[in-house]
Amino acid sequence: MAKPEEPFSRIFSFVEATELIPKLATHLTKAKAGKGVLLQTKEEIQKASANAQFGGGSCEGPRYIKALETIYENLNGIHEMGVIVKDLEMGLCDFPYLMEGRVVYLCWRLGEDTIEWWHEIDDGYKGRQVLPKGLT
Repeated sequence: MAKPEEPFSRIFSFVEATELIPKLATHLTKAKAGKGVLLQTKEEIQKASANAQFGGGSCEGPRYIKALETIYENLNGIHEMGVIVKDLEMGLCDFPYLMEGRVVYLCWRLGEDTIEWWHEIDDGYKGRQVLPKGLT
């Protein structure tokens, strides 16, 4: 979790964060699909790894590598936007945002149509609060 004293690559306005949701959702969906492939191929890849000294190998190898690349490319794309991925499985992301003179996080989860939550930097998902009226 980011500490308050850490610099942020970007501070978002509410409008900027909201405009990124479609692109963010695409990146998260692709990264989650890649993670699914890793989970599906895990056993086969572990067997190949254990037998690497004997030549190893697996027909799942290319699929596994492609999934790793997909995850990396999409998480990197999110990072380049300045968005912080907190939980890939939940699709949970935070946007650094200036509220009342301090940086907080606008909190969004994959599947939500809009950003309706925020929390202090030191709080996590459980500390989410509804955004004040007039901000959304």
